Amino acid sequence: MKRTAIVTGASQGIGRATAIRLAKDFGVVVLVARNAAKLAETAAEVERAGAQALVIDVDLSEPAAPDLVVCKTLDAFGRIDALVNIAGDVPQIDLFQMTDAQWDAGMSLKFHGARRLTIRAWEALKASRGSVIVTSGNSAAVPKAGFAAVAAINAAIVSLAKAFAERGIEDGVQVNSVLPGPVMTGRRESFLGKWSAAHDMSVEEAKSKFLDAAGISRYGQPEEIGELMAFLVSPAAKWMTGSAIRMDGGEIKAM
Repeated sequence: MKRTAIVTGASQGIGRATAIRLAKDFGVVVLVARNAAKLAETAAEVERAGAQALVIDVDLSEPAAPDLVVCKTLDAFGRIDALVNIAGDVPQIDLFQMTDAQWDAGMSLKFHGARRLTIRAWEALKASRGSVIVTSGNSAAVPKAGFAAVAAINAAIVSLAKAFAERGIEDGVQVNSVLPGPVMTGRRESFLGKWSAAHDMSVEEAKSKFLDAAGISRYGQPEEIGELMAFLVSPAAKWMTGSAIRMDGGEIKAM
């Protein structure tokens, strides 16, 4: 039977790059996100890389969505060997301007979406002695007023992954969190474009300004994070669990 990986947020950015990379190692990659058209593009790349793709366009902020994802996956393929939780777009808004609705939206998708889906997939992951990744971000370690929701939710995700990992020791499920630094995704390109326009500078000047602020030499690429994800769900990393792994070009200087 083909080994099966589920990747959420697979329509773009790190999720898309991860899904395409996992196609080299898994016979099936289940692609989950809200944008069906973009998921179809990812599916074509997954199949070109040699794996079978299953597209599930669903909003993981909805409580019933995880059951749909797991049921469709098990009905089609009978197993789940890896779950990579990447979905989640948290608005980058100043602490004093964030509304309750914006806080709730960020938590519903990135935190609760990953929590619910991991719990719903747990029995299948126990059966396969599988792996889970929950994606956080560097802001978990460096909260700032302008990125308060991102930082708070990312910190909660690291804590959540640690709790899952402890249960996973007993149940035979490996769980880690990944904290990417500044990665040049389409979302970041869009943010830099808007920021540069608002501050009367070129996009290249804005990129350089943010690189200098982060103290790094370049932005990461989604494919680089995809390689890390692939390692973490590979047999070579099986004894690695409960870890929070940064890949950030050296942005976080603390030990």
